Amino acid sequence: MLFAASVLASDVAAGLAARLEAGLNWDLTDLAVQDGGLVGKRPALGDTVLVDVGWHGSPSVALVRSGALDPVESGGSADVQEVDVTFADFSKLATLVEQTQEASSGPSIEDADVIVAGGRGLGSPEAFTLLEELAAALGGAVGATRAVVDSGWYPYATQVGQTGKTVAPRLYVACGISGAIQHKVGMQSSGTIVAINKDPNAPIFDFCDLGIVGDLHQIVPKLTELVRGRS
Repeated sequence: MLFAASVLASDVAAGLAARLEAGLNWDLTDLAVQDGGLVGKRPALGDTVLVDVGWHGSPSVALVRSGALDPVESGGSADVQEVDVTFADFSKLATLVEQTQEASSGPSIEDADVIVAGGRGLGSPEAFTLLEELAAALGGAVGATRAVVDSGWYPYATQVGQTGKTVAPRLYVACGISGAIQHKVGMQSSGTIVAINKDPNAPIFDFCDLGIVGDLHQIVPKLTELVRGRS
């Protein structure tokens, strides 16, 4: 049983595993079948290595990082069964007082095909306006590093990385991001990675597809202008 990692899914998966006396593996980034058994891949040691994890018995319960796997056609069919569910009285004690949602425009970073992300290299929170304009021109979303979020420059919902969200867009534009391992694990599955950084020795240049060494404050506006012109 696979769950996409979230606060609610983690709670449900843990309770289900306890009720069924089943094994639970979490924070998985990949799954494979080896020798007839299911094997999960999980980052360890600060996301510097990947380890294989398994289950001793059945059923197997797993929490997979959101965005770690691309949806593909399985070619199979499922046996769908409808089940009437009843709740115990103690499960009805909580009352939903209000439901609110943060106002936003454009796609979220989990759904976007294009993400323009910024790091401390932007220099100030006001510089995120440049990224928002480029993301809008590309029809994408804006992401951020943990350092930026911790500094209050941008909302936590946009954080990409080990303690944020795992994304796999078709295009990932990293602006002013050094490329620390904690950030890399959250976006390394992107289709094409473009890095813009004035530091030619930034680690991100070791794994990006296209690297641009220069001042992002000059490059990003020109890139936005070119994109708008072609649109």
